[in-house]
Amino acid sequence: MIDAGLDWLGKLKRVSPNVIVLTHAHPDHAWGLKRGAPCPVYATEKTWQELRHYPINKRHVIKERTTTKICGITFEAFPVEHSILSPAVGYRVSAGRACIFYAPDLIFIHERSAALKDVQIYIGDGATVTRSFIRKRGRALIGHSPVRTQLTWCQKEGVPRAIITHCGSEIVADRKRDISAKICAMAAERGVDVDLAYDGMKVRL
Repeated sequence: MIDAGLDWLGKLKRVSPNVIVLTHAHPDHAWGLKRGAPCPVYATEKTWQELRHYPINKRHVIKERTTTKICGITFEAFPVEHSILSPAVGYRVSAGRACIFYAPDLIFIHERSAALKDVQIYIGDGATVTRSFIRKRGRALIGHSPVRTQLTWCQKEGVPRAIITHCGSEIVADRKRDISAKICAMAAERGVDVDLAYDGMKVRL
């Protein structure tokens, strides 16, 4: 399981994860672990510093740009720009010939070409579709890149398919499916297949 936000608090036993891997320490990604975890948890050192008071017994550190095998699946953490206080990573996840990249919150991926090399599916940030949610704090950037930008990354790096998750109100509140059609059109222009994630979604690689 990747990430366990506040909405998972007290509910993790329902899915009985073997392992939880965290991208960063924001409430919607890690606060479901406030009362502890029923399994080992993997995160970067920076994330563990923020969660140091959480009653998690089985803690494991993931080093950036170092492959880590977890339950037979290989994870490699790539730093992504998103937050000053809660530094985030995206994960290149591979098993056999299957390879995906998962980054639910980001402005950009450091070492993007290496992160997306031979990736079959990019799973990215749906906070905004075309408008920029990027702000500047001093010299640092915080926020979210639009879906349009992420689809362009896929085009440039040869990633054939994208799944948009962690969707913001622009997508969630869309009842006429206008936004969905707009995203599909943007993806088609770039030669990328795209889907919007939904609860219970299963993907075959």
